[in-house]
Amino acid sequence: MSVVPGLVSITFRQLGVGEILALLRRTGLEAVEWGGDVHVPVGDVAAAKRTAAATADHGVRVAAYGSYYRAGDHAPADFDAVLRTAVALGAPRIRIWAGAAGSADLTTQQRAGVVGDVRRITELAAGEGVEIAVEHHPGTLTDTLDSALALYAEVGHPGLRPYWQPRLGLGPAEAVHEAGALLPGLVTVHVFSWTADGVRLALADGAPLWQPVLGTVAGASAEAGAERYALLEFVQDDDPEALVRDAVTLRSWLGGG
Repeated sequence: MSVVPGLVSITFRQLGVGEILALLRRTGLEAVEWGGDVHVPVGDVAAAKRTAAATADHGVRVAAYGSYYRAGDHAPADFDAVLRTAVALGAPRIRIWAGAAGSADLTTQQRAGVVGDVRRITELAAGEGVEIAVEHHPGTLTDTLDSALALYAEVGHPGLRPYWQPRLGLGPAEAVHEAGALLPGLVTVHVFSWTADGVRLALADGAPLWQPVLGTVAGASAEAGAERYALLEFVQDDDPEALVRDAVTLRSWLGGG
């Protein structure tokens, strides 16, 4: 598959690393983004190495290290531990957030501070062969497509890659437009299905949005001969059985049976 199905580990903060890996084997999901708050704590290099070995033993690939580093908000030195941990984990990229305030709430100077820090950490990570991936998230500089595209252009570094996930209430046509606008840099989509007021649904209920979005991403991946990731997150009731069901849906959409 040109789009690899996987899981964001913080979907199940209540489970240990071994339990998550067993669940991945059960569901046929092939990749994991390990979270930096519970499963692979920032600065715990020994835990990162153990998790890397266990992940490889299960035949699962590490898609990313899911940090909670907020560019322009954390102390600059905080990123050093994030990068060390990601390298020990064997993560090809580190997920971050672009600041701690929405694009409409920042002054020009404050925005420049976030952009400058994203550029700084992207250069640091590139020195270790690691990419920086920016999650599209409310309350950050990626809260609108225009602001996100401006951020990527301002940073201007090939090691900076977009993540994408739908905002609440986003319609299918706009979702396809956003995902398409982020290509070819887009490397990962976080896949979940919510109502406009935040009620979690079975992934199958999100077919009108996700099937065309994933089709767009898969088409770009096949054309370029590049792999991208579709990582499940936010399942109903934080229930592993919900993941089992959603994984069947996702893999069927991606052509994996």
